[in-house]
Amino acid sequence: MQRTSTLTRKLSVIWSFRVLYAMLLPGLIYYAVYRYSPMFGAIIAFKNFNVMLGVFDSPWASPWYAHFKTFYDSPYFFTLLRNTFLISIYKLLFGMVPGIALAILLSEVRARFFKRFVQTVTYLPHFLSWIIIYGIAAAFLSETDGLVNLWVKNIGGDAISFLTSTTWFRTILVASDVWKDIGWTAIIYLAAITSIDPTLYEAARIDGSGRLRMIWHVTLPGIRHVIVLLLILKLGQILDAGFDQIYIMYNVQVYEVADIIDTWVFRTGLEELNFSLAAAVGLFKSVVGFVLVITANRIARRWGEGVW
Repeated sequence: MQRTSTLTRKLSVIWSFRVLYAMLLPGLIYYAVYRYSPMFGAIIAFKNFNVMLGVFDSPWASPWYAHFKTFYDSPYFFTLLRNTFLISIYKLLFGMVPGIALAILLSEVRARFFKRFVQTVTYLPHFLSWIIIYGIAAAFLSETDGLVNLWVKNIGGDAISFLTSTTWFRTILVASDVWKDIGWTAIIYLAAITSIDPTLYEAARIDGSGRLRMIWHVTLPGIRHVIVLLLILKLGQILDAGFDQIYIMYNVQVYEVADIIDTWVFRTGLEELNFSLAAAVGLFKSVVGFVLVITANRIARRWGEGVW
């Protein structure tokens, strides 16, 4: 009898919030359809998938790890892994600091019009496609008629092959990624800064702290949890070095430094209709990302900043 009354009470509480649950329903459906149900397709990583036979009737791979072994035995495996890790780490290191710095600078600006203008100008590139970004990069960095090389030639120098040079290509990738997302990243940190208790700044000011000391002792500790959260989330995508950006911008001459796991899978797996290989590599990336997220969160918990 007591169990029945408890269940009734819980159902009445749920019913009282029925409108909120109804608003939550579209999001749950989205994740169920587009995030969780596709996980079933990972089974083809262990099969010799044939489109005509379907997932269930396609024969199992022998041995079960055959497609993982194909990827590992590829002569490009270590090059792909190195390029993917390096490009991701470069983007992580050089992408977070500018966003934090811009957010702090904007929080210190008192002229509202100027602050909004800078915000608009900096986060507008986030909404541009990589096709447009590559067009802008080519207009500036093209070896034949790029603005930068025209300037170099005018001062008596030799044209630099920015977009086809193994020396410059990673720098161009990272710089364009930072330019595209610096404003969008700054918005997140700026929102965290606005949530800091203003009395902390007042106390620091009374103690004689200047701007730099307040930034170091109040602002940065106040947004530390957001920094850790974004860092953990980015570590989970460490093997996603940016397929769309690299696929649009790279060429045969820079494969040595630009070819990543995703671009290799696209050429070797999807263009040749080897869906099992593509699924195996995708599953490998997911497992590595999961391990990195768990590890990073455990390390962060030692400092009291874990996500869970």
